[in-house]
Amino acid sequence: MDTQELIKSQVTSNPVVLYMKGSPKFPQCGFSGLAVQLLQGSGINDFTAIDVLADPAIRDGIKTYANWPTIPQLYIKGEFIGGADIMRDLYQQGELQKLLQEAVA
Repeated sequence: MDTQELIKSQVTSNPVVLYMKGSPKFPQCGFSGLAVQLLQGSGINDFTAIDVLADPAIRDGIKTYANWPTIPQLYIKGEFIGGADIMRDLYQQGELQKLLQEAVA
């Protein structure tokens, strides 16, 4: 399975996937930490977190997959939502919580 197929499999077989630097318990950048806080603040503690620092192919491949240059990247039900700034904006509008609740319902 090539990297793009692997990423597609990851985002479509899990309801909530966060590609991040580090892990939810030990984020390795502020934006990844913010993304985890927003998910947890939305009541989501059970999500798939993929550490891009552990796999250079995933780190490069995810940027190509979504045509988005930065990490973290959030996917809900296979759909690319955005990075930390977009997540924060959606959270402040109450939209992130709705998307997440629908995904795990």
